[in-house]
Amino acid sequence: MTATRKLDPADGVIVIDRLSKRFGKVQAVDDLSFTVQPGRVTGFLGPNGAGKTTTLRVLLGLARQDAGTATIGGRRYHDLPHPAGVVGAALEAASFHPGRTARDHLRVYAPQVGVRDKRCDEVLDIVGLSSVAHRRVGGFSMGMRQRLGLATTLLGDPQVLALDEPANGLDPEGVVWLRTFLRFLASEGRTVMISSHVLSEVEQTVDDTVIISHGRLVHASPLSELSSKAEASVRLTSPDDAALRAMIDDHDWSAIATYPAPHQAVITGGPDAAQVGAAAFVARVELHDLSTHRVSLEDIFLQLTRDAVADGPADDGTAGTPGVADAEATGGTR
Repeated sequence: MTATRKLDPADGVIVIDRLSKRFGKVQAVDDLSFTVQPGRVTGFLGPNGAGKTTTLRVLLGLARQDAGTATIGGRRYHDLPHPAGVVGAALEAASFHPGRTARDHLRVYAPQVGVRDKRCDEVLDIVGLSSVAHRRVGGFSMGMRQRLGLATTLLGDPQVLALDEPANGLDPEGVVWLRTFLRFLASEGRTVMISSHVLSEVEQTVDDTVIISHGRLVHASPLSELSSKAEASVRLTSPDDAALRAMIDDHDWSAIATYPAPHQAVITGGPDAAQVGAAAFVARVELHDLSTHRVSLEDIFLQLTRDAVADGPADDGTAGTPGVADAEATGGTR
C-alpha cells in the first residue's frame, strides 16, 4: 500500500490535551494529555477499564468530552473536511452483517468514504482477503473479521489509523502479518495508534508507549526508554513477610512486587543473588526461593498501572471495575 498523495506530517499529529470525560459517578478519563507522532507506531496501553476506548471515541467524535481537547492535525474530527481520508478507525465492538460478502461489506461503505468499488478489491488484496471476497462474513473466523475491519479503515487511504485491540482473534501468523503491515504503514509517514491491555502483545510492534490507568497518564516514552527499565534482578520468597520487607528496607533496596501474593519480592538495580542471600543469613530471614530474574516489560507495565491505582484519589469503588470506564464503548466506527 502506498499513499496516493503526499503526506504532510503536521496533518498526522494526534494531541490529547487535558481531556476529561465522566459517565455518571465514574471518571473515565481524567485530565489526560499526550501526543502521538506520525511515522511511528504508538501503543496506547492500559488495563481493561483504563479509559482507552473512551479516549478514542472522543477523538473520533463519538463521545463528547467534559473538558480538554482531542485533535488530529490541530483539528477536531468533526472539523476535518474529509475525515475518511484523514483517519481510519476500528473500535473493537464494530459488527458485520453476516449475510453480506466481504466485498459487499466494503461496497456499502465505499460511497460514504468517497471511493469507487475498485478500491474495495484493492484493500481486500492488501489485507490478504482477496480469495474469500465472495464469501459471506457470517462464516468468517475472528481473525478474518479483524482483517476485514482493517480493510474498511483503509478505504479512504487515511494518514492516521486508530485501532482498538487489532490483534484480537489473530493466529500467530496473523499477528506477524499485522506487525509487519503496521510498521510498513508507519514507514510511509502515517500515524499508527493501537490500543491494547497487554503490553507483551505489542512490544515487538510499537515505537512509542502511552500507558494510562483509571483515565490518567502514568507513563509516555519511546519503547526503548521503557525497555531500559527491564534489568537483571533478584527474586526471593520468605514465609516471614514482615522480616523480608524489613530486610529490604534496612538495605534501602529498590523492590517491586510483581505478584499480588505476599512473601514475594523482586529487587532491582542493586545487589546480586549472592549479596541478597548473605544479607538474609545475617538478618536471619528464612528464604524459600532466591534466584536471578529478568524483569519483563510486562512486569514494568503491571507495576506502573498498579502504582497509579495505589497513588490515585479515592473513588466510589466502581472506577476499578474492568469495563466500567469504557462502558459507553458499545459501538465502533469502521
